[in-house]
Amino acid sequence: MPRNPFRSEAEMFRFLGVVIVGAVLVVLGAWINVWVGVVVAVLAVGGIVWWLMQEPVPGAAEPTPKLESHTPDGTHRVLILVAPGGSAPAIPDRATQVLVVVPALASTTEALTGAVDDRRAEAEQTAQSIARALSRDGRSVRCEVGADDPVLAVEDALRTFGADEVVVDGDDAMVEQVRARVAVPVTRA
Repeated sequence: MPRNPFRSEAEMFRFLGVVIVGAVLVVLGAWINVWVGVVVAVLAVGGIVWWLMQEPVPGAAEPTPKLESHTPDGTHRVLILVAPGGSAPAIPDRATQVLVVVPALASTTEALTGAVDDRRAEAEQTAQSIARALSRDGRSVRCEVGADDPVLAVEDALRTFGADEVVVDGDDAMVEQVRARVAVPVTRA
């Protein structure tokens, strides 16, 4: 996935200003002499390519250290992946903290056009109803809407939640896809 070379909107506008100034210099150089314009254009393009190849944030290219995650004694965190419109799955009795993740599944057309509001609303409604149903047992339950790719939604949630296991309310293929990408135990609901 390509990275965004801009750290902020202000930096993007500075870059745009530099590109405009470079274009003006190329036009002025070409007006003076064609070869001066060519030299200025080569230098401008070279400078832009060099800038784009720079690391956007110092240290960003360094790998993040692997953190030891330790769940406190007596705590068992479970991440539950449920499709929009799904119902509350059975969860392990030892679960004390639960995070319900519902991906905002959108069709290719909806994703390309950005018309995903209805899907996000449906996912949010499902997540909240499942969280209410699961919190009746006195567990700490949170919910969130995840990415439109269920596996990516699980990966994103694991970055902040640190689950001890993942429960997938889906078919065997989905369970295997999640199992292949995460390091915690994955079970099917």
